[in-house]
Amino acid sequence: MHQNHNSAQNIARILTEALPYIRRYQGKTIVIKYGGNAMVDEDLKRSFARDIIMMKLVGMNPVVVHGGGPQISEVLEKIGKESTFVDGLRVTDSETMDVVEMVLGGLVNKEIVNLINSLGGRAVGLTGKDGNLIRARKLNVKNNDPVLQRPEIIDYGHVGEVESVDPGIVQLLETQAFIPVIAPIGVGHDGQTYNINADLVAGKLAITLHAEKLMLLTNTPGVLDKNEQLVTELKEHEIPDLIANKTIADGMIPKVECALDAIQNGVNSALILDGRVEHALLLELFTDSGIGTQIEPQGLGKII
Repeated sequence: MHQNHNSAQNIARILTEALPYIRRYQGKTIVIKYGGNAMVDEDLKRSFARDIIMMKLVGMNPVVVHGGGPQISEVLEKIGKESTFVDGLRVTDSETMDVVEMVLGGLVNKEIVNLINSLGGRAVGLTGKDGNLIRARKLNVKNNDPVLQRPEIIDYGHVGEVESVDPGIVQLLETQAFIPVIAPIGVGHDGQTYNINADLVAGKLAITLHAEKLMLLTNTPGVLDKNEQLVTELKEHEIPDLIANKTIADGMIPKVECALDAIQNGVNSALILDGRVEHALLLELFTDSGIGTQIEPQGLGKII
């Protein structure tokens, strides 16, 4: 009985400590990029779904944008189609795009929706095609090849970037107490379907929805320095040097850049945090011991 009493007191203390944070974020939109181990490990998947449901129950408006790179590669391998990457981006021809849309918009999206709903939430799955949510344009990247002595345009096929976001359908779902779960697929003016980096979609959505927070889940504790130590706060002016010396590299570059873009365009707070930690979202939102790396604009202290 004494043990039960202590346990109950701990729960009461935790709820009391969370109350100011619940008040702060009530009615606010929080955009979460969901990917990495959090999408693969069964315990982490359930932990993530419960966090999202809890956020909605206490009055926040969570919006989930998910990736699905490993799942796409797995299906392509099964059908005997090789995955080709240039500078970390998947080269996507028409046949590959069909698989990408099937896996992201169907398999992965509906698995997340189903899990949230099975645990008591009300999730609705979307792609950027629904309600003209994401208007895309073809991504062409210039590569300054020293051998060629001239810029080379790399054609990634059906890889796109966000041209514009029409948030109407997401806002409608929020007012009806639904949780939007969005696959990062957009459509161009030419009617073509484009695969877009999920971090970039999450960042543009956060800006358009005037989100309070952008939270990018990853497979590391956050941005790490050269000694593999977590950088808890990263200021705008520090970022170019850290990219130049490869402290920030590979898949961390688009995360940092889209977080920076978000806070420069009205989002109050942008974080890169460890999706391998159970209940990472609740730990960040409801406690003082925030986890991960917070991206900050020039000259500002920590935003809370």
